Amino acid sequence: MTPNVADILIEALPYIRDFSGMTIVVKYGGHAMVDEQLKTDFARDITLMKFIGINPVVVHGGGPQINQVLDQMGITTKFINGMRFTDEQTMDVVEMVLGGKVNKGIVSQINRQGGKSVGLSGKDGDLILAEKLQIMYQPDETKPPEIIDPGHVGKVTKINPAIIKTLSEQGFIPVIAPVGVGVNGETYNINADLVASEVASALSSGRLIYLTDVDGVMDASGELISSIDAKTIKKMVEEKTISGGMIPKIEYSLNALKNGVEKVQIINGTKRHALLLELFTDKGIGTEVTER
Repeated sequence: MTPNVADILIEALPYIRDFSGMTIVVKYGGHAMVDEQLKTDFARDITLMKFIGINPVVVHGGGPQINQVLDQMGITTKFINGMRFTDEQTMDVVEMVLGGKVNKGIVSQINRQGGKSVGLSGKDGDLILAEKLQIMYQPDETKPPEIIDPGHVGKVTKINPAIIKTLSEQGFIPVIAPVGVGVNGETYNINADLVASEVASALSSGRLIYLTDVDGVMDASGELISSIDAKTIKKMVEEKTISGGMIPKIEYSLNALKNGVEKVQIINGTKRHALLLELFTDKGIGTEVTER
């Protein structure tokens, strides 16, 4: 063993000790889900976390995979304010891809690395209860906003975490597809970032980690911010320094913190072994979101 490797292990030791027994929810998405090497790295990281006493819970997306199947089937995809319009036909594809191909692919990757993983959708054990989401849409500033029905798009009303806890206690790694169920058995497509926040809150998890395709939250000069609080976030949103897809991630992060999650981190999942670098090194690699 070289001194460099020994130093790395020594640096990781206090974190391994502190995280032992902790539940950590990881939202898995972006390029890390399509690059073969990164998929293997992710599965290894998650498996290692379980072996050293951490209880990882994975919530995944799958937008590119859904688009690919819809294109193959000749189904046109329409987006409203960045949200996929999900009619009944599209919902069937979404559920098939997320709960089937994508979910079972992640499960298989983890199992091949020696972990014990089980795939779930929100329908299993009424894990994710949901209701229809209505959105305000203003296509033109000269016209008043209107309420748009995005179809089978939902928002979380309740997380029933019993099945997650049972699986974790029995040594399994839960992998969750963001598909919810309504009071009358309706199926809903739900934003995976939102589901990860709600699952982490329901589990009172020690960490919520968002894997993205960027390093984290950047300042006006493009430099990574290692830690950011709610007051600074509000100012940066007003100044449009934080914009686009990062805004909902930040909102879901703050919501999780208000509901019992200890820390939230936004990291670049395109870096090899990003989870291990964030959790087990002194500097980490991303942005930590705090309430104050």
